Amino acid sequence: MDQLVCMRSFARVADLRSFTRAADALGVSRAVVSTHVAELEQHLKCQLFHRTTRRVGLTSDGAEYLGRCQRILAELEAADEALRRTRLSPEGRLRVDVPVVFGRSLLIPALPQFTARYPQLQLEVQFNDRVIDLIAEEVDLAVRVGSVRAPHLVARRVVTTRTLTCASPEYLREHGAPQEPEELRRHRLVGHIGSGDRRPRRWRFQKGAVRRQLALPFSVAFNSVEAQIMAAIRGAGIVHAMDLVVAEALAVGKLEVVLPEWSAPGAPISVVCRAALRDSPKIRVFADFAAGLLLQYRQRVDALFEFAPPG
Repeated sequence: MDQLVCMRSFARVADLRSFTRAADALGVSRAVVSTHVAELEQHLKCQLFHRTTRRVGLTSDGAEYLGRCQRILAELEAADEALRRTRLSPEGRLRVDVPVVFGRSLLIPALPQFTARYPQLQLEVQFNDRVIDLIAEEVDLAVRVGSVRAPHLVARRVVTTRTLTCASPEYLREHGAPQEPEELRRHRLVGHIGSGDRRPRRWRFQKGAVRRQLALPFSVAFNSVEAQIMAAIRGAGIVHAMDLVVAEALAVGKLEVVLPEWSAPGAPISVVCRAALRDSPKIRVFADFAAGLLLQYRQRVDALFEFAPPG
């Protein structure tokens, strides 16, 4: 006997004073409802209803038991509804890791709108240019630049990028612009040291089907993309970076593209979460929010410049 099923049938018969109407309301046959009530009476070893051909009435035992059943079923329904609300409504703590440039340029300006929409979320955001271990650092979701291959992570690739070579107008007036990638060796270069790298990363170039990868001498290198771009804007040298990162500086003339025909496909940007959390409402709403910011920015960048990322 499934006691909860039998209790629901009993309570519906008591409410409607009819086995037939109770069966219709529950979507089962009258015989099924009668069996449920009979099994419950056998289990309780008492009669719950007075049955006649014209009416169904509760016995004194039935009336007492009905009150208890109604309280139990109401508590069960309330527990179910509370869990459904938790599953559907994002709430609780959400720990997020984002690149510094993304956080300052895109996330912070849009954050008030997000927090107003989801007031039950307690958002903790860390700005980081290194690739972290989400599980080890107890982070729920990250915006990540580059490929994601870890089996315990779920990645949603949002946008692709291109890599551009840029310098400030002041630097180019003083030193001139290189015409070929190899000419960069005669210039001051501002490099980037990625997470886990011992040396600055090589610069990659592509012109049609021709690809080149150069290990270049750097005047200065940073482990922060933001610092790298700021140094280039101040005239420290030529920089090689994602179009999304340098777009604003290019738009206002703080940087200019050099070697434009040698721009190359850059890293993808993805929203990443731990696989165990992929169905969480709070993960879903922030992932959609972050992806929307990236897509809107990608469209603005494409509208500003003639180049556009592949794919």
